[in-house]
Amino acid sequence: MDENTNYFETNKATWNKKVAIHAQSEMYDMEGFKLGKTSLMPYELEALGNVEGKSLLHLQCHFGQDTLSWSRMGAKCTAVDLSDEAINLAKKLNTELGLDAEFVCCNVLDTSKYISETFDIVFTSYGTIGWLPDLKPWAKMIAERLKPGGVFYIVEFHPILWMFDYNEGKPEMKYHYSQDEVIYEEYEGTYADQSSKMVSKEYGWNHGLGKVVNALTEAGLQIDYLNEHDESPYDVFPDLIKTEDGLYKMKNQLFPMLFEIKARKI
Repeated sequence: MDENTNYFETNKATWNKKVAIHAQSEMYDMEGFKLGKTSLMPYELEALGNVEGKSLLHLQCHFGQDTLSWSRMGAKCTAVDLSDEAINLAKKLNTELGLDAEFVCCNVLDTSKYISETFDIVFTSYGTIGWLPDLKPWAKMIAERLKPGGVFYIVEFHPILWMFDYNEGKPEMKYHYSQDEVIYEEYEGTYADQSSKMVSKEYGWNHGLGKVVNALTEAGLQIDYLNEHDESPYDVFPDLIKTEDGLYKMKNQLFPMLFEIKARKI
């Protein structure tokens, strides 16, 4: 058993504990979601447009709200996540809402061991790649799961944000932009409910934009675009200010908060 297996087991235990807390949180607005509110944000909606009739694979789906939002828009969805508690809740929501998404519990790096079909779209968003020690097998799996001409889309927090430690209130620059060594954090609460008493124990890795782009191109994908944005749809970092369009940004912001990449399999 390698070190990464231990890291993944710790992360899985933490994410299993987060599920019930997140499902009741204001951020995930479960009541509104069940009544038909989409959980998808402007960036991904604009990037992927009309998904009706398309097959979509959602990586690291948590408990499936985004998957089910794509499903409501007419996509035929399959999704994976490391947390069995999350997948169990996703399956319950799928049944309750009368949708036809499929959910698989596995490490995202093992997706091709569990899913053999190929897809028109592979999608992942907001806080996903930092849980992976190496992006090359991730990108290889994405290429395996895409049909020729299929689209991969990621919208993710900018790697500059992960250079800081936020646990002492004031952000402190502590980590390298593209750090090979694992980063361990232990803190009380969770991004969706900071008053929660649960203790998060998490292992993560920082990946610079060069690593992300090179992993995808080495796997055979062609980059359509790489965009960087100042505004986040989520209020998950200290002292953010809500803008007129309902997104969040930093006061005196000096670097982007998000990046998005759209690529395709040739």
